[in-house]
Amino acid sequence: MHFGLIGLGKMGFNMRERARRGGLDVTGFDRNLDVSDVATIDELIGTLPAPRVVWVMVPAGEVTDKVVAELGEKLSPGDLVIDGGNSRFTEDQRHAAQLAEEGIRFVDCGVSGGVWGLQNGYGLMAGGAAEDVETAMPIFDALRPKGERADSFVHVGGIGAGHYAKMVHNGIEYGLMQSYAEGYQLLAAKDIITDLPGTFRAWQKGTVVRSWLLDLLVKALEEDPGLENIDDYVEDSGEGRWTVEEAIANAVPAPAITAALFARFESREDSSPAMKMVSALRHQFGGHATRPAK
Repeated sequence: MHFGLIGLGKMGFNMRERARRGGLDVTGFDRNLDVSDVATIDELIGTLPAPRVVWVMVPAGEVTDKVVAELGEKLSPGDLVIDGGNSRFTEDQRHAAQLAEEGIRFVDCGVSGGVWGLQNGYGLMAGGAAEDVETAMPIFDALRPKGERADSFVHVGGIGAGHYAKMVHNGIEYGLMQSYAEGYQLLAAKDIITDLPGTFRAWQKGTVVRSWLLDLLVKALEEDPGLENIDDYVEDSGEGRWTVEEAIANAVPAPAITAALFARFESREDSSPAMKMVSALRHQFGGHATRPAK
């Protein structure tokens, strides 16, 4: 299979490489021509066999809007666009309707795996018509971890369902990181604890709190034991806010996720060891930028 990939940033660049290692042909385009295979989107489209499949991996919002609009003008009926970025699910429905006017199909796909996806594979959550998801299955199979498909891929439902599932995934991620970070701050505050990194390391095997996030916490402490080189300012990229908004809209109590989001707001005002750890964890799994310590 040969598909196009627009957006070769932190994730898109590695996704192109993983897809190629999985035996697929990929033509990538990025505004940074140092990493791009072609100079323009027109050139990318020209390399693809019909019906064309184009995966969009650019920042949510205005950038995605512009790319989808351009593809709507340049692709042909029967072609397929996959939005693998972090678009809000309501935007998927708008983009699908916009492309449908030109006879172009649309699938949204939540992607989890961060900067480690090249090595480990990506967890994938797809939304759209069954036949359109099936068209893209060779790509999904190349990107996900090896093993049973059900362990790393799900066709969640119709248009928007993939990004809705990824939104909730990221909301849960907020709560998990905040719990680890608060535990870190409490352990660090008590002088009875003489081996802080070793304490978390001992939790990595056999305990009920073991996880990949815990592994990354240990890695962060090994690289910077006192988190002295990182500021406690923690950004949020949108999905946590959307999760809380959806919880309110559906009268679903989500106190842990909501508190974790508000903790990020608080991090922008006061110094906090816990928020240093949240910032360090975001950098570890997603390559998100941190701020140097003041």
